[in-house]
Amino acid sequence: MLLSELVGQHEVKGRLHKMVNENRIPHALLFSGPEGCGNLPAAIAFAQLIYCNTRQNGEACGLCPTCLKVSKLIHPDLHFVYPIAKSKDVPTSVAVIKEFREAFLENPYMSLHNWFDFLGAENKQPLIPVEESNSIIRTLSYTSFEGSYKIMIIWQPEKMNAAAANTLLKVLEEPPDQTMFILVSNNPDQLLPTIFSRVQQIPFFKIDEKDIISALVNTYKVNAEVAKQAALLCDGSYNEAKHLLTQNDEQLSFLQHFQDFMRLALRFDCDKALQWVDANAATGREKQKQFLQYSLEIFRDSLMYNFGSKDLVRLSGNEKQFLEKFAPFVSQKNYEKLAEEFNSSYYYIERNANPKILFLDLLLKTNELINLK
Repeated sequence: MLLSELVGQHEVKGRLHKMVNENRIPHALLFSGPEGCGNLPAAIAFAQLIYCNTRQNGEACGLCPTCLKVSKLIHPDLHFVYPIAKSKDVPTSVAVIKEFREAFLENPYMSLHNWFDFLGAENKQPLIPVEESNSIIRTLSYTSFEGSYKIMIIWQPEKMNAAAANTLLKVLEEPPDQTMFILVSNNPDQLLPTIFSRVQQIPFFKIDEKDIISALVNTYKVNAEVAKQAALLCDGSYNEAKHLLTQNDEQLSFLQHFQDFMRLALRFDCDKALQWVDANAATGREKQKQFLQYSLEIFRDSLMYNFGSKDLVRLSGNEKQFLEKFAPFVSQKNYEKLAEEFNSSYYYIERNANPKILFLDLLLKTNELINLK
């Protein structure tokens, strides 16, 4: 993908082109933005632009051997670090580079969930271990193969543990010659302040609806109305927009899961609650986190629906029908506390809390809040 082919992000593309054209490329950049904004494909397209020796009108040609190697993620001076499900067989990201290439080429806008789903590791916690930082130092100590920049793209650097982050900090402070780091983050606030202070941030934003509609129509040849509906519901994420074009069984699954949860919360039944908690615990932490995020969206849309802002509600189909019945249970009296409890549960699930204890407690608290008069 060429930089000019990136969906939306016009200001960012202009800024990156200017850096290369003026030969003023910082040694460490942070491409920060929400999931689905395109900061990962932008990092690779930027590397392609830097490496290309036959640029045309300031853009990579896309046809020379160097461009082709970058587009296939096989350029010898382009290196990647990304979260893994660490195990004896997968100590660092190099062990699954083949899978990473396949996943990216299949979906350049992939999310961390898409990546772990591709690996078949949905139930494991994504991590960039300290061994990864040692590997970075070793890799960058070698001479470049093609006499140009050595570029290290670190996707989701916020998933580094403390030891890995501190080791990376030392490299960022004194990088080897002709070395460049591109950190690609969806949650830059989770990075160490010392790392954040040593990179030049390039902020990416949610993609404009018009750009998403145009990309969907041109790429997938869908009807403009279908593309518009996906653009309205995707919240600025091109990855989500593409997902919405297909039958969204996963979203229906979350809806059913949420309905079951709220029925138990309205009329608490201990036996059924324990059954729900056991079934939920078996889904794995990533699915549990997605369920909590989905619940927060339902609460938010319920409040919008109650206050007459129905045009701000992003749901459709079965979800919208459910919302019409569920919205009266969410009010100014309980919304803030519901959001606080679900956000808190998300926080503790990320930190390996026992899901059975946590979700049973959440059910009891939701029972109290949803029945609040």
